[in-house]
Amino acid sequence: MGLLKEPDLGTPAKPGLATVTVEVDGMPVQVPEGTSIMRAAALSGTEIPKLCATDSLDAFGSCRLCLVEIDGRKGTPASCTTPVAEGMKVRTQTPRLEKLRQGVMELYISDHPLDCLTCSANGDCELQDMSGVVGLRQVRYGYEGDNHLDLEKDTSNPYFDFDPSKCIVCSRCVRACGEVQGTFALTISGRGFESKVSPSANDLFMDSECVSCGACVQACPTATLQEKSVVDLGMPNRTVLTTCAYCGVGCSFKAELRGDELVRMVPYKDGGANEGHSCVKGRFAFGYATHPDRQLKPMVRERITDPWREVDWETAINHVAERMKDIQARHGVGAIGGITSSRCTNEEVYVVQKMVRAAFGNNNVDTCARVCHSPTGYGLKQTFGTSAGTQDFKSVAQSDVIMVIGANPTDGHPVFASRMKRRLREGARLIVVDPRRIDLVRSPHIKADHHLQLAPGTNVAVVNAMAHVVVTEGLVDMSFVDSRCEDFDAWAEFIARPENSPEAVAEITGVPAADLRAAARLYATGGNAAIYYGLGVTEHSQGSTMVMGMANLAMATGNIGREGVGVNPLRGQNNVQGSCDMGSFPHELPGYRHVSDDAVREVFETLWERPIVPEPGLRIPNMFDAAVDGSFRGLFVQGEDIAQSDPNTQHVTAALEAMELVVVQDLFLNETAKFAHVFLPGTSFLEKDGTFTNAERRINRVRPVMAPKTGMHEWQIVCEIARAMGYPMSYPHPREIMAEIAATTPTFAGVSFDKLDKLGSVQWPCNDSAPEGTPTMHVDAFVRGKGRFVQTPFVPTRERSTRKYPLILTTGRILSQYNVGAQTRRTANVAWHKEDVLEIHPHDAEVRGIGDGDEVTLASRVGTTSLRAVLSDRMPVGVVYTTFHHPVTGANVVTTENSDWATNCPEYKVTAVQVGLRHSGSAAEQESEEEPALVD
Repeated sequence: MGLLKEPDLGTPAKPGLATVTVEVDGMPVQVPEGTSIMRAAALSGTEIPKLCATDSLDAFGSCRLCLVEIDGRKGTPASCTTPVAEGMKVRTQTPRLEKLRQGVMELYISDHPLDCLTCSANGDCELQDMSGVVGLRQVRYGYEGDNHLDLEKDTSNPYFDFDPSKCIVCSRCVRACGEVQGTFALTISGRGFESKVSPSANDLFMDSECVSCGACVQACPTATLQEKSVVDLGMPNRTVLTTCAYCGVGCSFKAELRGDELVRMVPYKDGGANEGHSCVKGRFAFGYATHPDRQLKPMVRERITDPWREVDWETAINHVAERMKDIQARHGVGAIGGITSSRCTNEEVYVVQKMVRAAFGNNNVDTCARVCHSPTGYGLKQTFGTSAGTQDFKSVAQSDVIMVIGANPTDGHPVFASRMKRRLREGARLIVVDPRRIDLVRSPHIKADHHLQLAPGTNVAVVNAMAHVVVTEGLVDMSFVDSRCEDFDAWAEFIARPENSPEAVAEITGVPAADLRAAARLYATGGNAAIYYGLGVTEHSQGSTMVMGMANLAMATGNIGREGVGVNPLRGQNNVQGSCDMGSFPHELPGYRHVSDDAVREVFETLWERPIVPEPGLRIPNMFDAAVDGSFRGLFVQGEDIAQSDPNTQHVTAALEAMELVVVQDLFLNETAKFAHVFLPGTSFLEKDGTFTNAERRINRVRPVMAPKTGMHEWQIVCEIARAMGYPMSYPHPREIMAEIAATTPTFAGVSFDKLDKLGSVQWPCNDSAPEGTPTMHVDAFVRGKGRFVQTPFVPTRERSTRKYPLILTTGRILSQYNVGAQTRRTANVAWHKEDVLEIHPHDAEVRGIGDGDEVTLASRVGTTSLRAVLSDRMPVGVVYTTFHHPVTGANVVTTENSDWATNCPEYKVTAVQVGLRHSGSAAEQESEEEPALVD
């Protein structure tokens, strides 16, 4: 297609039915009450000139171009700020209006560089367009008087320039930063002629609070804010609609190209998840796809100490197949397995799990969700009957109380965070449950009602105490419980026990009883209450218990089954939900159906023409243990850097070293590839054709912007390996893979590429009962029939602080980086986060002689690493915090093998550590006592 220009109706839509009839230039149009004249005119087919107005922002009324005449009214009101009235007759084109608009445009042009032919925005400039629309043919005012043409350009941001000489002070960028993004990093300083856009109190964008989301660039009607890529490459001339491959929000983008070169990524206004907004990663950090570090040729080697040898695809594929078959011949069918990727498409993941089950002949398949959200799948399935969140992202606009538990949306899921912040500015109440003071606790125009700063590892005690208040103070929604739930009485008796009271758990959690009671009352009585949670919930030894605890709380208060409520996991990677949906767990086939179910197995056995083992295979931790023991010898790793991302790095690398064959399919030679015998180059999201499923169960199309740089799609490579192993597996196109998914998986029964191309996206379940998808789950009944209350006793983690390791380490993400950083570290995003640092409370630093910026050693009972210390009071005394984006730090060197009791999800969030100045020797050596044995 050509360049996709989205219509701009000038002002946002108003809710409600179209009940008001107005006449615009003789044309009748019916619109909802409160609609602006400008929007009504646009809907009737008449475009009123505008510069400060855009339909993503509230009307402002400053540019004075959109003046209209209204029969029976004096003057020429601004159409953007004037609402319609029944029977109103509007004229948008009269000699008087023409003269006024031309006069306004003359004033703008008199203080604007006349460099249109050489300007980077030539052909995409609203000031240029509006000059033509209003019929401006000459400008009476020259440049003799004062002007702003000599203002210096700000090029400090790595992705866009700010040229104040071209600014018309329309305030669109300022309003976008506040209304859309919610950062409020921009302001208008000065008055009158001295008015100008300023990045907060600073002169440069990079020195301000700007988060480089691109909302200001998107809103700018001139070349004042312009992408450097457009300046360098020129204006794009064609568009491909696709989906971001970073976090689980799943933003839709217009990939805009000039020829076959990607110029920029522009958030798509019709994107169901993002509705025209973006973050610094999705908007700008796509350069990794063409980074010279990408390996584009297959490579093999006999031993991991040998140099790599480039080979053709046929040689590499046959080598993998022969080696896998040989291992099975010598060690048994179960000696090999695979790990699927949450960064790949549903179709790519589906064929990998099919290869394992049909070609390998076992269920030894697992996914990176094992180490992040597997407790979500287990906990929500036990209570609600399905392994996914309950709402769509838009639902938060109907929330009255928002509880954020173990998540940092402004860093990890920034586009959804902007939605959430908008609702909070409108008056919704906020509860934050987190050991660390995240930005949401206090940020511009937002302050949490309660920050429950709990001790790491005590989530279950906190949620039990909140439920205790609900039950013992008579706050249960008994009508909902009686009609929709089961096993309530036994749960209520358990939760009402004294040991679950806020007073009893206060010493365990560190949260004052009064704060817990107040938060519980707010959640139960404040109206629509929604829970949003992240890895701070799941990555614990009681991760599954905590998920069930949150479900219990939601059911007890009736906060399930309508907009504005629910229990909602914020997935970390772009296709965590999809990789789970596709049958990547060793005990489940696609659609979360157990391999022991004869009827389910029969569906796949009939189609695949292969028997499926009825017993679950090995989980990732079991694979590692078996590799060290010598019984697991071959592993196919699709797009995951397990040597950096999985816990207890020394154990992971020992397992990889013990295997005879490790096959890595990825973009870059990552940490895992150091232990690989075969490297199969993968494709970036810009080359993929398929679908991603985001955290709200939304299935989005991923369309190829360019041909695979490797010469093969990842799903084709997997099919060829299966074929070489003796199992015929092939598809003409990814749409046929989705057709097979739909034919075998009830929740995807109505999904097809044609439907997604028509509707844009759908949320599963999508089937005959819900042909256009399901935004809100469990509306009339739970998937399992009745919601099930589950008792959730608090069991302290085995990981305890000791004299030798007196601090507790917890981990998380930062806005500019993504996961293990393989992608974002190869972009200009390193300008914001060049290294992982250790946040440490000033008190803990002082007693260790540590100053801000000092190099320190971080040691646990399993490993040691070094990084730079940053003094911060975001954490309580006794707690330290770091990110895990840089392999040179290797944060997971110190995390332990402790894991969730139900799913083996690692306990990344609680690690006993010691910290010391690096020059003073190992932190672990600073205490000489023997560490006491861990107790269950």
